[in-house]
Amino acid sequence: MDVIFLPKSWNVDQILDDLDQHGFAIIDDVYPTDYLQALVLECTTHLNEFRAAAVQNGVISNIRSDHILWINDNLDIAQQHIDTLKQLSNTLNRYFYLGINEVEAHFACYNAGEFYTLHRDNPQGKNGRMISAVYYLHKQWQDDWGGQLHLQDKNNQWHYIHPKPNRLAIFQSDLLHEVIEAKHQRLSITAWLRSDQQLL
Repeated sequence: MDVIFLPKSWNVDQILDDLDQHGFAIIDDVYPTDYLQALVLECTTHLNEFRAAAVQNGVISNIRSDHILWINDNLDIAQQHIDTLKQLSNTLNRYFYLGINEVEAHFACYNAGEFYTLHRDNPQGKNGRMISAVYYLHKQWQDDWGGQLHLQDKNNQWHYIHPKPNRLAIFQSDLLHEVIEAKHQRLSITAWLRSDQQLL
């Protein structure tokens, strides 16, 4: 089995400091271009398999309108990203003692007009999600296309994080956030670094 290391371009000390001080961190130019292109191809090839995220057990929610596809071992390219997040989890465990032992993730597609209203991924510690990670993998994005991650940090300051291609946003899963309505198709991988094992 290959050993997965964090990309050399990542400033790990800065990531840890930002998480400690603000509860979130942004990493740009996450992966080489050829990997990003391969990941975009894998995602778009499977778009017809995505399902409406707002439908859970037959119940329709009005807080989100995106479409998702859970990532499993059959999605080889995306799995490499998951492996990198597992290595990041090891680093976070060493510094913050989070007890992360699992990563769950899905592709997410926000078509024009789709959104996700204000919410927390781990409200009041009700699940094992410790850190949320959103990796943007569309080929291009303009600021006036919407789709921003609107996030309240641990100091109650609000931030707009633009979905720049090849950018990774990581943040505490208990922080309040939303996805602003997209005006163009917005593709990403949303992942959660968990302190328990989640069976999908």
